[in-house]
Amino acid sequence: MSSSESLHGVNYAPPRSFGTILKANLKEALFPDDPFHEFKNEKLSTKIIKGTQYFVPICQWLPKYDWKKNFKFDLLAGITIASLAIPQGISYAKLAELPPIIGLYSSFVPPLVYAIFGSSKHLAVGTVATCSLIVAESIQEKVKPHDNMTLYLSLFYTATLISGLLQTALGVLRLGFLVDFLSHSTITGFMGGTALVICLQQLKGILGLKHFTSHTDVVHVIRAVIQNRKEFTWQCALVGVFFLVFLQTARYVRKKKPNLFLVSAVAPIAVVVIGCAGAYCFKAEKHGIAIVGKLNKGINPPSLNLITFDPKYVYVAVKAGIITAMISLAEGIAIGRSFSILDNEQIDGNKEMIALGLMNIAGSFTSCYLTTGPFSKTAVNHSAGCKTQMSNVVMSVCMLLTLLFLAPLFGYTPLVALAAIIMSAMLGLIDYDKAIHLYKTDKYDFLICMAAFLGVAFISMDMGLMLSVGLALIRALLYVARPPTCKLGNITDTAAYRDIEQYPGSSGTQGMLILKLGSPIYFPNSNYIRERILRWVRDEQSFENSKRNEVEYLILDLGGITSIDITGVETLFDIRKCLEAKSIKMILVNPRIGVMEKLLVTHFIDKIGKESIFLTIEDAIENCRFSLKSSDHTKREDVEFA
Repeated sequence: MSSSESLHGVNYAPPRSFGTILKANLKEALFPDDPFHEFKNEKLSTKIIKGTQYFVPICQWLPKYDWKKNFKFDLLAGITIASLAIPQGISYAKLAELPPIIGLYSSFVPPLVYAIFGSSKHLAVGTVATCSLIVAESIQEKVKPHDNMTLYLSLFYTATLISGLLQTALGVLRLGFLVDFLSHSTITGFMGGTALVICLQQLKGILGLKHFTSHTDVVHVIRAVIQNRKEFTWQCALVGVFFLVFLQTARYVRKKKPNLFLVSAVAPIAVVVIGCAGAYCFKAEKHGIAIVGKLNKGINPPSLNLITFDPKYVYVAVKAGIITAMISLAEGIAIGRSFSILDNEQIDGNKEMIALGLMNIAGSFTSCYLTTGPFSKTAVNHSAGCKTQMSNVVMSVCMLLTLLFLAPLFGYTPLVALAAIIMSAMLGLIDYDKAIHLYKTDKYDFLICMAAFLGVAFISMDMGLMLSVGLALIRALLYVARPPTCKLGNITDTAAYRDIEQYPGSSGTQGMLILKLGSPIYFPNSNYIRERILRWVRDEQSFENSKRNEVEYLILDLGGITSIDITGVETLFDIRKCLEAKSIKMILVNPRIGVMEKLLVTHFIDKIGKESIFLTIEDAIENCRFSLKSSDHTKREDVEFA
């Protein structure tokens, strides 16, 4: 019988070539969504046009943009998110101990770049508190802003460049799946812990403290507050509590009345305007309320000359860039996808990576620091009714006008107002409901979440992230090293064979043991699979088993095994030898194409015989019944096993 002929309906076609297998595997790994399906069977000119539209989305939506129908919505959304970007930009820049003007500038250039390359019409670009604090904490390990602001800025721009390069590379190489290692549990815990740390750090502004700690963990922050309690300023505390209550009330109104989203959206800029007016009229500095200080209007000069790769300092920028690249990608892509789903649309995660990366590269050259798609601004953009990426262009123009004409006015902004804005925003990032849901549904996911939360809160942000990711990887490795196996039984009056633990009423077959393997067989789990299969055989034939079954055939359902390596094949050889010593014959059912090819080239099929390979469990049982030694051929009934 030739190798391509079939027996029992099983296909024994010659194995595919290495090139064919490699091409198929790469396509599945890097292009699971088949992004170029629209280009198939098109002439060259059409492919060029569609390819340009795919890689540069503005070429697709701008020519078809309906100015009469859509622009009024994008104009409103753009102005609204700009009013949110101004106080957030100043606040997050102060959080990172950067000149406030850089926070404003970071909402000018990056949104323009995203409007060109971004595929999400809802994502609103801007700075975020989490990444601001991460970069600041990393860089301050080497240099303090008050010691050398030029070097401090230089490392910020370098970290932004590294982050952008990494994001772009991940997108170009179609490695978006790496971001998936930051699970929802990790992100929930990390964001919550960071929000708690940032909230506590704002006590410096709320209480009017002049001295504070550079550490971010809860213990150091609380200790600093207690040690500097004599510096408390009641005027600051009163103003801070007023602003915080005002902002939280606005958020509550929006939560109860979603149609009044503008109340929450304009609340931060209202706080800034009220604070500026109050500081100017009542000479706030004379009452112990510090203000931002002088802000120069105009466009910042390029920062390309400030990018540094000095070996003495660059490692802190690389560290900050890598961490923030992954976090900002996870946040930006997740938020973009979430809002796209609301409109029954999809976005390409790899294209989003390229867009976010390019805007950070451009930002690092134009005096901006790291940006992504913050949830608050994106939610406001969506609620305001944005139709396309044009809302980001409108926001950018508004920020340009602010930089050219209005920037000096924001110099009167009280620091306590910025502290209240940050604290209010961060309180919304502590997702209690999600943590409770994790506890009720998956204790290990809850442990991963709390590792991130407590690690960030009591050790450091990078350590909290590493602890959480480490626990998640341990869980993933356990799934790999200890794959599920189960014994199958027949459900009464059906042809279905299912897990006997899940369906206790199912029955086994006298003289046979049917097992299902549920994962690839390769070097990390081969020993476990061998030991587990042999234990199933031992337990089935054990005298301690009240329904002892003298096994003559071991039937392995391989339908759930997607691949097998050489170690896995050797494991099957070992299992077969052990079974032969017990006079048990191995039967294989439904090996998939990749597994079958490996079994053919390693001659395992020749060893076991093609007569031992079947398409279905029913076929295997029917063929094995007639050669059972222990059965009475006149009575071939299934015996029930627990």
